Amino acid sequence: MENLNTGILHKGYCVHDKYSVLLLHSKTSSTETYRVKSNNSKLYFLKLILPAKLHPTAFDDDKNILEIEFLKSIDCPYIVSYNDSAELIYNGYKYSYLVFEFVVGETLCAKLARNPISSSYDIKHIAAGVLKGLDYLHKLPEVIVHNNINPENIILDLSENIIKPKITNFGYARSFLESSKVFNREGLDLRYLASECLNNLYSPQSDLFSVGALMYQMLFGIAPWSKDFTKYESTKNKQSELILNERTKTLNLPNVESRIFDFDSSLLEIIKKSLHSDLKVRYKSASEFLNALLNENMSESNKSAKSMILPKNRLVNPETIDKGKGFEAVAGMNQLKEQLRHDVINAIESPEEYKKHSLGLPNGMLLYGPPGCGKTFFAERFSEEAGYNFIKVISSDLASIYIHGTQEKIGKLFDEARQKAPTILYFDELDAMVPNRETSHLTQTGEVNEFLSQLDNIGESGVFVIGSTNKPDLIDKAILRAGRLEKWYFIPPPDFDARKGLFMLYLKDRPLEFGIDYDKLAELTVNYVSSDIKLVIDESSRKTIRDKAKRITMETLELIIKFQKPTVSLSELKKYDAIRRNIEEDGKNEQDQRPRIGFKHYP
Repeated sequence: MENLNTGILHKGYCVHDKYSVLLLHSKTSSTETYRVKSNNSKLYFLKLILPAKLHPTAFDDDKNILEIEFLKSIDCPYIVSYNDSAELIYNGYKYSYLVFEFVVGETLCAKLARNPISSSYDIKHIAAGVLKGLDYLHKLPEVIVHNNINPENIILDLSENIIKPKITNFGYARSFLESSKVFNREGLDLRYLASECLNNLYSPQSDLFSVGALMYQMLFGIAPWSKDFTKYESTKNKQSELILNERTKTLNLPNVESRIFDFDSSLLEIIKKSLHSDLKVRYKSASEFLNALLNENMSESNKSAKSMILPKNRLVNPETIDKGKGFEAVAGMNQLKEQLRHDVINAIESPEEYKKHSLGLPNGMLLYGPPGCGKTFFAERFSEEAGYNFIKVISSDLASIYIHGTQEKIGKLFDEARQKAPTILYFDELDAMVPNRETSHLTQTGEVNEFLSQLDNIGESGVFVIGSTNKPDLIDKAILRAGRLEKWYFIPPPDFDARKGLFMLYLKDRPLEFGIDYDKLAELTVNYVSSDIKLVIDESSRKTIRDKAKRITMETLELIIKFQKPTVSLSELKKYDAIRRNIEEDGKNEQDQRPRIGFKHYP
């Protein structure tokens, strides 16, 4: 395994007629990790292991590879999940392989190299996810110590709205009961190891030291007590000696207040405690560390902002979360809200009255318009107003269903919604789910048909489907027929009242100077979408912090608006208006009795 560019398994090789090799992902002296595709077109990582090159401590008493045995027994959302394992004879050599979940994202190491983290909240969020994974490992009946927590072994799952860190690479993981006298450090990045590990001792507390080192690097951009040890890489004992010597010095804590916009000094105290050389001072457990992390500098505004971000294909029951304010939280859009109350919510709340007139519950609606106008936010508030359960399917879910999935998976998704009825099933970027069959690939036609079949009269099952899109012209027209998404609503950039309301909403919990003129702010932001206004306010806050001012002023807001132009151009808005007219005209020609798009009312 000497060549860093090529792997043992070539592209296209099929492992046991189950996994087709796509590309080499990474390699070490004893392992190679590949991206593979299974027979049902699902992606996985396959770790090819050469047992002859493993350290003796990598096996249990029955000569099983510990990494494989550990992952088999683990079931935690913050740790990559096991799928399969076996032995493989290839070119006369005997290998073992481990197949585990493919994570859509990047390693923390890649993230830090690409773009430094500029928020204390993000640092704490990532560290908290790692600690939740470690808390699981450290509370198992047979405690597992990971021993290799570093930026390379934390994968940031980007498939959901909130980034979820996942621990991977259990090649150095050991049972806490195992003798540490034979602790293997060969190949480890010693900068993230606790000092006791450099003396061949490990424990759950040494994992916690590594989390502190992660936090230090996320905050300051380098590992703690960092120094160039590369020339000593071939002599681990010498490298250990130099690292231990550096750790006798005071931990350097550079000033990063200008770069971390929500900086709080309590974060420094948490890092110092986690990196302490005295085990009696260091956090005793992952849960203690986690409590310290989450109980400090976690403002109510942050908590409420994050609480409404819904995980992939996960049902949120209104009885178990803060129900929110429904339409009260939506600035402006009064005509649309009133129309939805009449057309949809009244039918949901009074089904018997509608049955008297032989009217069933509506099946669904389409929200379309320029990006950043709040379609997703509106759908979430609509679910609160209607009092329905909520399943949100984001674009990456659609990709996993369509590109790497099957018609059966689409059916299961709708079955879940029916079982949890009353439910709102919300599809973001619907154009990716049901593209026009006249122009889409042949393999997608059957899947589009399956989706449309599931959608037919779904309202009778207590499920209301909402689709949103920035590209309504790319959606298969069959979805807009009666009995499917029969209500269409154009979500335009906010009008004057809505812009004024958005400024008032986003500024209400921030330190403000007297004299904020909300009418003028609304006048200055014609054609700004909701996300543009949020960005204006965030940038005003950052400038206020940089200037060491105590409050946001009207002058600061006007200055930011002057340089922060709308993200949706006037030509794009005209294009959307043309699309809106075309869809409206198509609907009128196809079925005159269909409710028209937008805010028009019938007598």
